Amino acid sequence: MNDIAKMRELWQEMSSWMTTYMKSFYSPEEAQKAKSHLDIKNTGTIFFDDAQIVDGIVLKEQHTWKVTHNCERLAQHLKLNEHDTILAKMIGLFHDVGRFRQFTIYRTFNDAMSENHAKLGLSVIKDLSFMQKLSADDLATLKFAIGNHNAKEIAPTDNKRWLSFAKLIRDADKIDIYRVLKPYLGPTDGTGCSPDFVELFVEGKQCDYTKMRTQDDRKLVRLMWVYDINYAWSLQQIINDNYIEEIIGNLLQDEEMTKGFNRLRAYMEKKLKTPDIWEG
Repeated sequence: MNDIAKMRELWQEMSSWMTTYMKSFYSPEEAQKAKSHLDIKNTGTIFFDDAQIVDGIVLKEQHTWKVTHNCERLAQHLKLNEHDTILAKMIGLFHDVGRFRQFTIYRTFNDAMSENHAKLGLSVIKDLSFMQKLSADDLATLKFAIGNHNAKEIAPTDNKRWLSFAKLIRDADKIDIYRVLKPYLGPTDGTGCSPDFVELFVEGKQCDYTKMRTQDDRKLVRLMWVYDINYAWSLQQIINDNYIEEIIGNLLQDEEMTKGFNRLRAYMEKKLKTPDIWEG
């Protein structure tokens, strides 16, 4: 069996496992069936019939498949070969695998109130036998990308392949998070944004999202995300769905914020003209 055939077969095995794993969180009955080969005994099965838990699991299941699709589309845009396109899909498939255990145990997707879901995800997949079917390089790349997909910044590395796949999953993830968060990014409640957040926004910088203090801070963080989008293609997807202008319209329009809006729009115009180059 050649390399591509092996990768295709492994993708089928991984996607089948992930489908079963996600479904196992819906009810105690399914959890009991899956426990023998999924090792989910520590996920708190008493919550499986809780409506809040089910809603959270459904949300993340949908997000998982959409991000996986985004990874594939972005990989194709960047003209990755089939091997690397499948690897990108694998990274998308497992990027949030820790979320299911996190939400079941803690009833929150807030890492600051529970634990880092990327690290939790790596602990979930570390003993899965099929991971060893990946080459050592591909496995290390997958782990680095997943481990850094939710970080404020990607950990320093001289490995261009690791860095490139980390950039790809971060973009694919953000594209769908704008969709997921849209219901929570409505009109301002009048509290405005925290002064330190506004200062960073005007300077075109990122902020520590764990320090959000107001509802408008939450929206401003999503605008600052634009400066962390790696590929013009990714930014275009976000713009196509009008997420940026909707968020801007739902924030206070004072002098400092207007400076930030103007800077952001100028940056986006320039970014969209930048060729997307794969360096992995």
